[in-house]
Amino acid sequence: MRLLVIDTATQALSVALLEDGAPIGRFHEIVGRGHAEALLPAIAALPDGGRADAIAVDVGPGSFTGVRIGIAAARALALAWNIPLHGYSAPSLIAACAARARAESDEPIIVTITGGHGELFWQSFTADGLTASSEIASTPITALAERIDAGTVFGTGAEALVTARGYGTAVSLYPDAGDYPLIANISPLPPSPIYGRGADAKTMAERAAT
Repeated sequence: MRLLVIDTATQALSVALLEDGAPIGRFHEIVGRGHAEALLPAIAALPDGGRADAIAVDVGPGSFTGVRIGIAAARALALAWNIPLHGYSAPSLIAACAARARAESDEPIIVTITGGHGELFWQSFTADGLTASSEIASTPITALAERIDAGTVFGTGAEALVTARGYGTAVSLYPDAGDYPLIANISPLPPSPIYGRGADAKTMAERAAT
């Protein structure tokens, strides 16, 4: 059983080909906004061109553009190869990696992901990193700094939050497709975007109604 994992929800571009739950090929690089140009070549460079029996894709939240690019590519490949496709969330993968990386602790895991307009996406998890204890939300950094008092914060937005609070430890973590086995037993999500907040742009009908 081979699974292709695609992750473009943050500044990182990450793909992995897993065989029976173990990576046989992986790529992870901070590309900023270069996902569209780099994603397909990264998949093609995997063993057998990334050909798999199923696909898992990060559905967000994170970069609106990055999330859409990853899902579009995953849908196209799943259709072309006639294989199943499911999603997973960026915070869930970061939380599982955080639990593995830190020393044993009973403290909840707080995951933050850089958003837009001075906000951070965030979600809290149990100490093992496998169960969400809050819904995904998008909150202004200044407001979140007053709300979150965990000593250590994880994710791409951790440094911004710790700086705003003036205390604590920031552990910068990006989702890595090669770590997908850590959340393989979590219930899969539909392959549809989790934006975490309302879209910046509005349709003509929405603008007319305001």
